[in-house]
Amino acid sequence: MRNTIVSIIAILLGLIAGGLLMLAIGSNPIEGYNYLLQGALINIERIGNTLATATPLIFTGLAVAFAFRTGLFNIGAAGQMLAGGLAATAIALTFEFSRPVMLILMILGGLLAGALFALIPGILKARFNVHEVVSTIMMNWIAYWSVYYIVPGYFKGPSLETESQKLPDEYTLRAPFLSDMFDGSYINYGIFLGIIAVIIIAFIIDKTTLGFELKAVGFNRHAAEYAGMRVNRNIILSMLISGALAGLGGVALYTGNASSMQIGLLPSQGYDGIAVALLGANNPIGVFFAAILFGILYSGTGFMNAMTEIPPELANTIIAIIIYFAATSVLIHRIIDKFKRSKANRPEHKKGEA
Repeated sequence: MRNTIVSIIAILLGLIAGGLLMLAIGSNPIEGYNYLLQGALINIERIGNTLATATPLIFTGLAVAFAFRTGLFNIGAAGQMLAGGLAATAIALTFEFSRPVMLILMILGGLLAGALFALIPGILKARFNVHEVVSTIMMNWIAYWSVYYIVPGYFKGPSLETESQKLPDEYTLRAPFLSDMFDGSYINYGIFLGIIAVIIIAFIIDKTTLGFELKAVGFNRHAAEYAGMRVNRNIILSMLISGALAGLGGVALYTGNASSMQIGLLPSQGYDGIAVALLGANNPIGVFFAAILFGILYSGTGFMNAMTEIPPELANTIIAIIIYFAATSVLIHRIIDKFKRSKANRPEHKKGEA
């Protein structure tokens, strides 16, 4: 409950700061936020696009949050997304099966590729105590240059060398019935995969022995080892699960929201997942709603910019401020505790207790 309050306070403070910035540049913050919400939620199509925008963030937020809960810092979600997207794209452009079989293979391929790119940092951490922040960042660039070489070399599009061939519609996560339901938006099966992932990860963390051991290792590695837990195995397993989630995010992004891969880009959703995890207090349900909030901010920015003179960069600034307040949650906790203590020490409160 307290973490929820802290997240809400962080959001409110971020929105207030964003409003002050709008005032500073001579814009009306009420009008600006009104257009931002309209851009994300004014009709069923925009709602669908907002959910689609949030979908990869659900996966990367879960990936980072899962690693955080087990005491690890997975900063490699961007590279793991690339690996997952490349694997799914390669499968779709290489094989021909029925659509259900192909989608299952693409999802499994993306999941395994993301897990593989997290496996190396996990082993380095478990066996040699190499800090995972350094190793996961290095893996981001290995994924980046791998895509840079493989896509033009083996899956080049007919007109551009900087992007892959477009996937056939039947080999993507696109769902005509969903698109029709949301008036032509690009929402796809990825949103269902995201919801399933949230449920599974919440169950693993809170309801299983594995989740308990992973959290124990995160709290105190040496105490967990003294208690007989297999610490190294749990570190590697935690990174595998985290990487698999990010790989699924790549599948959702490159075969759901898009239908081809471009070279020369690290997906920003990988880094945004860190912010989503922080705002969601590393809780799977919190991550889901934080991703939806980020989807609203990103989807509404273009409309706000088109209808006002407010620059689109303001949305990123608001997100950065929200992240800042979420990251300084310890300070907000102290303020809440101080407020409760002062309320408890009021004379009328004591008199009521008497």
